[in-house]
Amino acid sequence: MPTNTPRFALPNIIVSQAHKEITHNEALSTIDGLLHASIIGLASTPPNLAEADAGKCWLVQSPAIGVWLGREDAIACWNGSGWRFFDPIPGMTVWDSQNNWELRFSSGGWLLPVGVPAPTGGTVVDSEVRTTLNALLSHLRNIGVLAD
Repeated sequence: MPTNTPRFALPNIIVSQAHKEITHNEALSTIDGLLHASIIGLASTPPNLAEADAGKCWLVQSPAIGVWLGREDAIACWNGSGWRFFDPIPGMTVWDSQNNWELRFSSGGWLLPVGVPAPTGGTVVDSEVRTTLNALLSHLRNIGVLAD
């Protein structure tokens, strides 16, 4: 049996392993950081946090500094006393609560939502179509698919 799971390298408990609770708690900590992943925002500088801030996560931007140096594109989660870093895999998504949108990891980088302007101009204005398009764009922005 491998020592880690294939996707997120969660530690497997090995037969006759001493201190199984350490391995189990490590796996739970990783799951806690990645299940329905949510970040406070994007940053290149680690914030100053207290033990009470445990569970808060950021997406590390370039150029990262300090203890985040070399961890660009990783999800950095504060565990109350230090940082845990999770490397993204293709197709992974995170919710950015600061910007109220979803980011997806693809082709080696995080994809931000695109902005789409509201319909304007033209020679014939169909107010019903324009109202429907504006409602659709508004909904897509509200659920984080499009940027404002």
